[in-house]
Amino acid sequence: MGLPAGLEWPRRVDPTGRQGPTRAQARGAAWRSAGWGLVVPATAPTSVEQRIVEAAARLPSYGGVTGWAALRWMGGYWFDGLAEGGRTERPVDLATADSSIRSRTGLVVSEERLAPGELIGHAGLVVTAPARSLFFEMRHARGRVAAGIGADMAAYSDLVSRDEALAIALANPGWDGIGQMRDVVLDDMDENAWSPAEVVARRIWCDVAGLPRPLCNRPVFDLQGRHLGTPDLLDPVAGVAGEYDSALHLEGAQRARDVHREGLFRQAGLEYVTMLSADLGRPEAFVARLHQAYARAARLSMTDRGWTVELPPWWVPTFTVAQRRALDDRQRERLLKLRLRTG
Repeated sequence: MGLPAGLEWPRRVDPTGRQGPTRAQARGAAWRSAGWGLVVPATAPTSVEQRIVEAAARLPSYGGVTGWAALRWMGGYWFDGLAEGGRTERPVDLATADSSIRSRTGLVVSEERLAPGELIGHAGLVVTAPARSLFFEMRHARGRVAAGIGADMAAYSDLVSRDEALAIALANPGWDGIGQMRDVVLDDMDENAWSPAEVVARRIWCDVAGLPRPLCNRPVFDLQGRHLGTPDLLDPVAGVAGEYDSALHLEGAQRARDVHREGLFRQAGLEYVTMLSADLGRPEAFVARLHQAYARAARLSMTDRGWTVELPPWWVPTFTVAQRRALDDRQRERLLKLRLRTG
């Protein structure tokens, strides 16, 4: 299987012009450098996928793309290759036992032990299998929150389940960073988070506000079994729902849906609190609003609740990787489309 349409495999300069452009041609406007003596047509995209391809072109005969880039290549929606709030590009990680290539700008080479069975071919590239890619990503993540985002977003795209992540962590106890991966998988990983921001919001909810761990994207129904909405975070014991509002939620149609849903929740006796993008870096205001919501919820009687998280018979649960993998294509299109509207 070749590369997806629109992507270009780098070529070396060829003095004869048969295998690639000549040196003079490569200096012209029709080509651009892909680094390390390689060039691609000037029309090649500058997408994250093309960046992964250009890094993969440096692989020796044994090795593969790993980490976030391999998860992206396998369909990981949220692995965009950006760091520091989208301001910088993350280097592409390559796993190989071959010491003939070295890390450099845009590329990190790992010479960690790599079994042949951990390499697979996908869409024209050799990558490490999803669990092995997450194994790399979480161990090298800068802190528990970043590791948790990697775990939850791998599960979001159904690439790695919690059981699969835990299995590879427990099977490799002596590796650098394995304690971080193991602890995050055991304590924090959730298979139903819908965006990185939700992961951060959940950690603030628990670690900063000191409140019980909420459920992620659990549907709420009225007592007649009608779906009221699916909040990002929900404490079903306290009766508090939390939402993260990104710039997407400021748009007219989306904002109208949000306001309508908030009204349904409040009418049913469910307290509601919103986290804004500004709260991610300075969570004090959100924590205060969250505690206020808990205080209001505590004043409500259980008999006043007009909502439930008990699933009606007609509802198909999609809370876990296993449940989503069991869906057929039509079911995935119908049942999972709401997830793509998050942000």
